[in-house]
Amino acid sequence: MSAAVRAMSVRAKVMLGLGIYLAVTIALLLLFPSEGKNESFKPVEEFRLDPWVEIKVAGIDLSINKAVLYLVISCLLTVAFMTWIARRMQARPNRVQAAVEALYDLTYTTIARQNMSPQMAARWFPFVGALFFFIWVSNLVGYIPLPINTHATVEVFGIEFPAFAIYAATANLSVPLVLAAVVWLSYHLEGIREKGLGAYLSSWIPSGTPAAMRPMMFAIELISHSVRLISLSVRLFANMLAGHLMILFMAGGLAVLLGVAAIAWVTLPLAVFFFVFEVVLVATLQAFIFATLTSIYFGEATAEGH
Repeated sequence: MSAAVRAMSVRAKVMLGLGIYLAVTIALLLLFPSEGKNESFKPVEEFRLDPWVEIKVAGIDLSINKAVLYLVISCLLTVAFMTWIARRMQARPNRVQAAVEALYDLTYTTIARQNMSPQMAARWFPFVGALFFFIWVSNLVGYIPLPINTHATVEVFGIEFPAFAIYAATANLSVPLVLAAVVWLSYHLEGIREKGLGAYLSSWIPSGTPAAMRPMMFAIELISHSVRLISLSVRLFANMLAGHLMILFMAGGLAVLLGVAAIAWVTLPLAVFFFVFEVVLVATLQAFIFATLTSIYFGEATAEGH
């Protein structure tokens, strides 16, 4: 049998594999028919932030939840990793140092230096670099399963423990929104510091604009700058949330929701694909886009012309 399989062409092997996969799918559908839609399963519960430790100060909710846990882990890992690398710099870099230097070159040369003047790049690169690495690490940590699912528990020696689940702090809008707000305020303040308030606001209007059109152009620019808060934060939030939702549904959530266990046999390979795709590409790409747009905004705020 093995000799016959080895003698087959690649196309024949692929078709054989698909045939076996389809046969197993049909068999599972016959053995485990639909049990009806599961009304109790709510996918949104995976992303709800229940307070673990309630803390309220002057009416402000500062409770500790899983988003706070992932933020703390991301901060600690970012600081610890970069400190560990910095203390082990060598004249002849090893592979880890070479990889970090490549990332440094990416954040300084490609992100900061290409979108800002040399003086501005030198001044704001630490901020842009820290932003890139924090978002990147936070996105990656979001794919590490941790016992955070308080809606589903696992009993071990009679003790109920939260089930393992994945969650990203950046998949909660409040985190990207705060980062976007810091960026938004910082580049406006830098523009005002560099040019003065009047000259900075005047730079929003392209030179040569007729006087009658200046109020309209200023209003358009004002809306554009305001929308940046939304676009910068929602882009990161929506991509991370969508990725986690796809993994949740493909890894078994869809089978549980529809009450058809055999669907998991079909969707599980897609879950693995989405997981690898998110970890390898999306997590890094979203950090790169956020940091690049930050550099562009700083560059525009301090540029001589519009």
